[in-house]
Amino acid sequence: MDVLQQQRNDSPARMEPLAKLPVFWALDGKRVVVAGGTDAAAWKAELLAACGAHVEIFAKDLNDACAALVARKPGHPSASIRHHQRDWQEADLDEAVLAIGDCDHDDEARRFFGAARAVGVPVNVIDKPDYCQFQFGSIVNRSPVVVSISTDGAAPILAQAIRRRIETLLPQALKGWAGLAQALRDGINERLAPGPQRRAFWEKFVDRAFSSSDTPEEGVGGLLLEEAERLRGAPAHMSRGRVTLVGAGPGDAELLTLKAVRALQAADVILFDDLVSTEVLELARREAKRMLVGKRGGRTSCRQEDINDMMVKLAKAGKHVVRLKSGDPMIFGRAGEEIAHLDREGIPVDVVPGITAASAMASRLGISLTHRDHAQSVRFITGHSRHGGLPDDVNWKSVADPHTTTVFYMGGRTAALIAERLVAEGLAASTPVMVMSDVSRDTQRHWRGSIAKLHEGIAVIGYEQPVLIAVGSAFAARVATDQDDIQPELYLQREA
Repeated sequence: MDVLQQQRNDSPARMEPLAKLPVFWALDGKRVVVAGGTDAAAWKAELLAACGAHVEIFAKDLNDACAALVARKPGHPSASIRHHQRDWQEADLDEAVLAIGDCDHDDEARRFFGAARAVGVPVNVIDKPDYCQFQFGSIVNRSPVVVSISTDGAAPILAQAIRRRIETLLPQALKGWAGLAQALRDGINERLAPGPQRRAFWEKFVDRAFSSSDTPEEGVGGLLLEEAERLRGAPAHMSRGRVTLVGAGPGDAELLTLKAVRALQAADVILFDDLVSTEVLELARREAKRMLVGKRGGRTSCRQEDINDMMVKLAKAGKHVVRLKSGDPMIFGRAGEEIAHLDREGIPVDVVPGITAASAMASRLGISLTHRDHAQSVRFITGHSRHGGLPDDVNWKSVADPHTTTVFYMGGRTAALIAERLVAEGLAASTPVMVMSDVSRDTQRHWRGSIAKLHEGIAVIGYEQPVLIAVGSAFAARVATDQDDIQPELYLQREA
C-alpha cells in the first residue's frame, strides 16, 4: 500500500475525563440505612428496595409518603423496609453497605457523614453535595437494562430532559428482551466461542429486539438456541465478515441516522474518510480499530485500490468492516466502485445512507432547494474531473437552466471556471450563488453573491476545507431576511 494513514485513536485516550465514575451496585439482600422520614428519604428508600435491599429507616416521625411506603410490601422478592421510631445512632451504621441521610442542618449532615466514613460505609446526604461520596442519577428503568444519567449535580433539569429523550428511544418491550438475553447467555456461551460467531448471533438478537414493539413470544428462546447451534455448525460460512458503507453526514454527529450509530457500535474495524468528524467517531464501539483512509484533493491520500483491497482482506478475516464516508456514501463517495469490488470477492455489503452536504446546507440556511417559485429540480454535480479541470462529460447547456438549483461538490479550485462556463451557456450573471464551507460544523462559513462575483466568494471562503457552490434563484428567497445571522459564527458577504 502506498499510503497507510495513522489511526485517529492512537493518540487520544479512549475515555475523556469523567466527573464521576458510573457504578451499578448490587444490593440484593444487603442492609442499607436511611436516616429521615421525609418525601426525599421515602423516594431513596423505595429506590433501594426496588434493588432488593433490606432498608432500615431511622426517624421519630414519618410523613404520609414514608409511612405508606413502610406499610406497603416491596415489589422485589428480596427487599424489606423496616422503620425504627427513633433518631439514628452511630452503632446503626455498623454492617451497612450504604448510608443515606436527609439532614436539615449542616451540623447534622457533618455528623452523619463522619459517622459513616468512620465505619467505612459509603454515604450520601440528600441535597448536600459536600457530604456525598456518591450521587443518584436520573434513571431509565428497563431492568435488567438500567440507564442512569448524571450531570454531577450541576443541572438536574438537564438530566431529567435527557432521561425523557432516552425513554422515547428505548421501547418498553426491551425489558423482556433483556431478560431473555440474560436467560440465554450461558447457553449461547456454551455453543458459540468468543469472536465473529457469537457477535453475529447477538447482533441479530439486538436487531430483533429493536425492530419489535412486543415482548418476546413464548418459545422464542428455544428457537434462538437452535439458531446458535446452526451457527456453530457453519464455521466456514461465519469466518467471512462483511462490509457496511455508512454515511457519516456532513459533520454534525446529531445528523447521523440511528442505523448508522448501530453500525458504528457493531464494527470491528472502521475505515474512515479524512472529512469524518471526531464527534461522529466518538459514537463508535470503543474496541473497534479505527483507520484513517482519507482522500483529499491536492493531498497525500490512500489510493482507492488500496482501500478496496483492505476491505476485502479484513472481511475475509471475519471482521465487520464499516467504511465510514462523509455525507452520503452514494453521492460522490465512490461507493459504486467499492460495492463492485466487494461483489467480485463475494463479500456481503450493505449501505446505510447519510445526509448529504447539500441537504444540510439548505437546512442550515432555511432555503428550499426546490422552491416552487424558483426551481422545479435540483442537480448535484462534481466540480472537477479526475484531471483537475472541469468535467468534460457534463451537459453545461442543461446545467445553465435558470429554473434548476445546481450544487457543485468539490468545486473550490474550479469555481472561476464554473462561473465562466455557466455565463457562457446563457445563465444570467446576476444569478444568486451561495458558497459554504464546513457545512454543519462549528467552523461553518458562507458567502452570498452572484455568479459574476463567485471568484470573490471563493477568495473569502477559501477551499482548504470542503466547499459547496450552490447556484440558482432559490437562494434569492431569503436575501431580504435576517435568517442568515442565526448562527453567529457564520461569515456573511452580501452583494454591494
